[in-house]
Amino acid sequence: MVFKRLLGSLGVGGPAVDTVLDPGAATPGGVLSGQVHLKGGNADFTVEHITLELVAHVEAEHEDGEATGTVVFHRHVIGGNFRLVEGEQRSVPFSFPLPWETPITELYGQGLGIALGVRTELGVSGAKDKGDMDPLAVRPLPAQEAVLEAFGQLGFGFKSADLELGHIRGTGQQLPFYQEIELAPAPQYAHRINEIEVTFLAGPAGLEVVLEADRRGGFFSEGHDALNRHTVGHHDVERTDWNTEVDGWIRQLVEQRTAYGHHDSYGHGDHPYGGHHEEHGYRSGPGMGTAVAAGAAGLAVGVVGGMVAAEAVDEIGDFFEGEEEEGDEG
Repeated sequence: MVFKRLLGSLGVGGPAVDTVLDPGAATPGGVLSGQVHLKGGNADFTVEHITLELVAHVEAEHEDGEATGTVVFHRHVIGGNFRLVEGEQRSVPFSFPLPWETPITELYGQGLGIALGVRTELGVSGAKDKGDMDPLAVRPLPAQEAVLEAFGQLGFGFKSADLELGHIRGTGQQLPFYQEIELAPAPQYAHRINEIEVTFLAGPAGLEVVLEADRRGGFFSEGHDALNRHTVGHHDVERTDWNTEVDGWIRQLVEQRTAYGHHDSYGHGDHPYGGHHEEHGYRSGPGMGTAVAAGAAGLAVGVVGGMVAAEAVDEIGDFFEGEEEEGDEG
């Protein structure tokens, strides 16, 4: 165990904490479990609460350009109201469901350059202090994996992924940010589009799949974005020809005559899951559009090739180090 001593508001002699997640990647809407290990300080303390925060590294657009920041997108109290005596070691188990819209951080074991973390907050003797920060790995749901697999089978390649602050109008989005997975076009579409961005908005019954294409311009026209969305039930995974389904989505997208991808005011609405409904929507700001460079070779035959680029690893490392330093300062 690697305990992190709480040095801020509690002083050097305060308790120490080490949060350990159970092995393996979680899934959106699935259970996150593990244990919080506590080690008493040089005096007795009353632990009023132990709270776990789910934290994301999110990109945003503002008047002066682009910025990144931290968003807490879920909090769960796992225990409290007990006495931690001097030098005592105690473990508190936890288990709770992740939000359905939790972004995915890996595909087939390969990182996508997305930084999610679990941060431990201890309320002790009337003070709050941040404990350790642990990376959170999230793999896709079967329906998400099936869609991405189909893109790979159709020849699309992985470029990058990011989290953008804002809402996509016309969807049932719940979190204050959304994930974009950027794909390089398959050869048969390379003359029509520069890239496709895929966003999954999962819920208990299924997914909203939002597709946005950066379309190339012709000799007499400018390129512009096109956007549409589809709903897929979780039960559709095993009974759908996903290559045919996704290829149809792409063809609809590239043939759209009207631009839908402009940024607009905040807004969201509920939409029932069922079948493969298609509908046009709007992305709403703020959102960055540029992504963490993830350097994967592609979704060749449905599998992300290559590893996350060094700059993405550095950025993820900086995220966790920065958060822990902030916690140290109290």
